[in-house]
Amino acid sequence: MPQRKFLTIAEQVAAHLREEIRRGRWTVEMPGRLEVAAELGISDQTAETSLLQLEKEGILIPQGPGRRRRINLSSGAVATASLRVAILVGEPDDRRRSYLVEIKHELAEAGHSPFFTPWFMPELGMNVGAIVGRLKRTEADAWIVLSAARSLLEWFVAHEVPVFALFGHRRGLPVAGVGPDKPPAIAKATRRLIELGHRRIVLLALRAQRLPKPGASVQPFLDELVAHGLEISPYNLPDWEEDIDSFHECLESLFRLTPPTAIIVDEAGFFFATMQFLLNHRLRVPEDVSLICTDGDPHFNWCRPPIAHIHWDTAPVVRRALQWTANLARGKADVRQTLTKAEFIEGGTIGPASKL
Repeated sequence: MPQRKFLTIAEQVAAHLREEIRRGRWTVEMPGRLEVAAELGISDQTAETSLLQLEKEGILIPQGPGRRRRINLSSGAVATASLRVAILVGEPDDRRRSYLVEIKHELAEAGHSPFFTPWFMPELGMNVGAIVGRLKRTEADAWIVLSAARSLLEWFVAHEVPVFALFGHRRGLPVAGVGPDKPPAIAKATRRLIELGHRRIVLLALRAQRLPKPGASVQPFLDELVAHGLEISPYNLPDWEEDIDSFHECLESLFRLTPPTAIIVDEAGFFFATMQFLLNHRLRVPEDVSLICTDGDPHFNWCRPPIAHIHWDTAPVVRRALQWTANLARGKADVRQTLTKAEFIEGGTIGPASKL
């Protein structure tokens, strides 16, 4: 008959602490031996022996004399909840964006239940009240929101609903988020247009970047115009609703009296629509109008001449969204905002200003 092995008190305490960590009671740092001893009614030495055992297992990481041990989040002992993660986008086509597809896939691989909402912000008129109504009726533990307006992000903050902002007007708010560091690239693109003699330059930006005040990707454009002695007006940053009719009405109005010689366009879809508009009006790019897109797109690789655009890597965006979800599942607070590198790629769709 095999001899039965009984656990020592220290081993029993280690097993208890291991289970408490797994349940998520502690997620960042472990209490010291004195706190453990006082809570469990054991000696300081027994508590220390138990903590040393968890160190050997890799669950705890020492940080030096007098400092608490750090909990190793990759040890497998830390509890992770399965979250229902709603992904809210602007348009149906957004669901095919490579980084969103990858985020959804990786979240599912991690054991979560990600899903795209069956409704979109523009179809609700970008009305925060209407959007919030849909939010409340959607069963989700966390939200990943693409290009959200500031007022919507403020609602998430006020109601303590976990949200991760992919781009959008997020700066200065206590929400986690990620996006390309576009301001320097936008400023460089604007300067280049001015160097080429352009004075009538228009930025077709999404509402979330324009309202209630110019966002981080819009302000550098306006600042560069002012720095070069150009007066700014609604002509340079026109207002338009994010629907087809409003977009084309905006373009028609721009070319009615004082046609722009250069246009910077938010997102590839609007860029291609602008190209088609110019083609229909027998305007050449870049001979008549220079065009720059504020994003890259795989379809640009098929274009000759190359499209002038702002390039940024999507991989860090995916990693940050996954990291936030993992922290949330462990009960760890995470409101860190990060920026990825972006650069202006001068393609063949810009040239000297025309005399339109």
